[in-house]
Amino acid sequence: MCASIEVLNSQQYVTFRLGEELFGVTVTRTQEVLTVTTITKVPQTPDYLLGVINLRENAVPVVDMRLKLGLAAGEETEETCIIVIEVQVENEAIVVGVLADAVCEVLDVRPEDIEPPPKLGTHLETKFISGLGKVDEQFLILLDIDSVFSGDELAILEEAGLCTSNAESR
Repeated sequence: MCASIEVLNSQQYVTFRLGEELFGVTVTRTQEVLTVTTITKVPQTPDYLLGVINLRENAVPVVDMRLKLGLAAGEETEETCIIVIEVQVENEAIVVGVLADAVCEVLDVRPEDIEPPPKLGTHLETKFISGLGKVDEQFLILLDIDSVFSGDELAILEEAGLCTSNAESR
């Protein structure tokens, strides 16, 4: 009985690696995980925007999360994948693919195991971080995925036809 109460009070995160760091995005924002496929480059876009993929007849922008978060570019491996997520912009769900080094697992993190974002000593802007989850003696960087992408960035992508809202992609 206690175990089920514990699960009800926890939140699930899809975890992925960027280099040696472990990141998490809430399961409710994650649609699917894809193997890396052909990415069509789009001219005059930021470096972190790799291009678009065709996902069920919709163009979905793919962002290199390493570059977007200010980390060094990585090498593509067999574990490299695209995580399709929903980002909320002005009460609209926009579908975006994020390139990650590897997807790890879905983890339950209890509220008492989450610390606030660090104030100093991180190479990430803390506005992207909703908290640090402690999992098996290591920290899981919990991303506030809506803060990773600004409304202006997604508006530009949407106007260029590179983003589709969640309603359009289903």
